[in-house]
Amino acid sequence: MKIFNKLLYLLVLGSFAACTYEFPEPQIEQPTSGSADFTKIVSVGNSLTAGFMDGALYDRGQQNSFAVILAEQARQVGGGDFNVPEINSVNGFFQMGSQGPLGRLILTVNTQTGAAGPEPIGAGDLPGDFTGNKANLNNFGVPGITLGTALTPLTGGPASPANPAYNRMYERFASNPGTSTIIGDAAAALANGGTFFTFWLGNNDVLGYATGGASNPAILTSDADFQQRLGLALGALLQASSNAKGAVANIPDLNVLPHFNLINPLSFNVPDDFRSALLPGLTQLNQAINGWNNAISNNENLTDDEKAILIRPVLTDNFNQYKLVVADPTLSDAQVPLPNGDIFVIPKIRNLNDSDGYKLPLGARAFLEQGIGISPLAPIIESQHDAMILTPSEQDEIQQKITTFNGFISAAVQANAERLVLVDVNDLLNRVLAGSVSSGGVGLTASIVPPNGGFSLDGVHPNARAHAFVANHFINAINGKWGSNIPLVNPNQFIGNDLPR
Repeated sequence: MKIFNKLLYLLVLGSFAACTYEFPEPQIEQPTSGSADFTKIVSVGNSLTAGFMDGALYDRGQQNSFAVILAEQARQVGGGDFNVPEINSVNGFFQMGSQGPLGRLILTVNTQTGAAGPEPIGAGDLPGDFTGNKANLNNFGVPGITLGTALTPLTGGPASPANPAYNRMYERFASNPGTSTIIGDAAAALANGGTFFTFWLGNNDVLGYATGGASNPAILTSDADFQQRLGLALGALLQASSNAKGAVANIPDLNVLPHFNLINPLSFNVPDDFRSALLPGLTQLNQAINGWNNAISNNENLTDDEKAILIRPVLTDNFNQYKLVVADPTLSDAQVPLPNGDIFVIPKIRNLNDSDGYKLPLGARAFLEQGIGISPLAPIIESQHDAMILTPSEQDEIQQKITTFNGFISAAVQANAERLVLVDVNDLLNRVLAGSVSSGGVGLTASIVPPNGGFSLDGVHPNARAHAFVANHFINAINGKWGSNIPLVNPNQFIGNDLPR
């Protein structure tokens, strides 16, 4: 048998030696720029363009923004250098702690509960001045920027409580802090040999209002202001270089962002040290509510419908399935006499119900961990309550704003259709939410959970892997519009969120 196998091997080998077979060469489409020119790309936007991730601007985030990835791919079709105002910080700046600045968020495991959650990594760095050549910058992404603050010189200074537009992240690389503007600097870069630009502004014109629980209407941009400012910003860029073309992205829907889905208000666990302290006061408060309800029920001068309106809900004392206490101004006025002759006004609070549809921004976590908002003895003061919760009507208001703003963006692009293309990031992220986006069989999810979660640990900004998907979305729109063939990037070569420490 061994001899037979050896002979068979020799016969097969001989047959290959006696004839040749030319395998067809794979047809690889060569990268081309089409009718666009990518020699010098300028990007203007907010934190998404800057590469802000995990609640901070830090080196890894900057280096993996969609703008940087797109520019790197465009090198293959004649693109040049793409310079960013380096932050030069491994951990970035998330917030101030008792010992100084704290850095970006990481996943940590609670040793008591075993649950993983985002916490600051440790020491961080306050943003320092950019010391490079400002005239050579390509990326004008500034965290926290709205259309309005992108157009005003006040964004660069002065640093004063009287100047709410001030933004340190712009001041650090502004061409002339206090005089220049973000749009002006980007337009100057385009005028100096710029051939293509990306534009992604408008998110913060509604997002800041949403993350603050819809508690400050003053920061929600009006429709008229948004439309006017969008026209001014895009117009400045288009006029800066008459031949430059651009890709304009729109605003993602609220429901896509894990920031509003990470805290389940119906399953929040009351910390152990609050349980014993809550029960006596809860019992006392329920006694007052029961006293009111009995008085209403026994009042013969009221109809059943009137009684149903006046009856106040009793608060649950089931701490195993505790539902948060929320303020509800629609509840009836209720007051009961006390033994000492005083009158006790029952606060207008109730337990959160399954049907309420409330969302809690991630920032509410700190309040909940301090016991604020769960103690019936200390009802949430209105400002705290409003900043912690998005009611269904507030969610509808925010979504309508996003829809309206996206309509303005689409119309602005259409009005300049020869030079602009719309990048529908809203559609991309809605497909991520639906679980229909993947690369090489590896999905991208609208969560912060590694390895497939596409959002960084602040629940708002994409991580590096998701930025690669966004960059590809830009590339597909650009290629389709101008017949270019910028190669796509492999998102699976980019890191998502780190595993818990």
